[in-house]
Amino acid sequence: MNEELAFIIDSTNESMHNSITHLEKEFRNIRAGKASPAMIGSVSVEYYGSKVPLTQVANVGTMDAHTITVQPWEKNMLHEIEKAIMIANLGFNPMNNGEIIIINVPALTEERRKELSKQAKAAAEFAKVSIRNDRREAMNEIKKDDASEDMKANAEIDIQKLTDAFISQVDEHYKVKDVEIMTV
Repeated sequence: MNEELAFIIDSTNESMHNSITHLEKEFRNIRAGKASPAMIGSVSVEYYGSKVPLTQVANVGTMDAHTITVQPWEKNMLHEIEKAIMIANLGFNPMNNGEIIIINVPALTEERRKELSKQAKAAAEFAKVSIRNDRREAMNEIKKDDASEDMKANAEIDIQKLTDAFISQVDEHYKVKDVEIMTV
């Protein structure tokens, strides 16, 4: 196989792997009933005139399976953090006790579990589309290459095997997440 075809296959593999990494990140943001610091990972706080991630101004942890705690490094940040959590519209009601912010994560209703499962399914489908787009781009690049027809055919087979493997990974990730979401 020539270097150009090998490069196409390697870059496609990397791009498909990035789709899986992105899917895993999306799944971490979908809460499954247990409190996790990742649930508020997307929250940005106003800190001395600029927006910064919550984790840069506070220690975020969990007390138990249903409680997230946020302990700011500066006490004067309590109100800003509380406000940022409310603005993020995550469905949480933070409580400020003067020292830390406590967030009770309510148990999921059956309806909410189904919504989250649909959200996870949509994220999985988006990852599959991304992987298929990577395959399409790779196939187009292979067709443009000046290698022999046999080499092109072998490269296309390799790309299809990669695609099938990554689509299978997406399905596995979704199955695991769906079980996690639907488990009461």
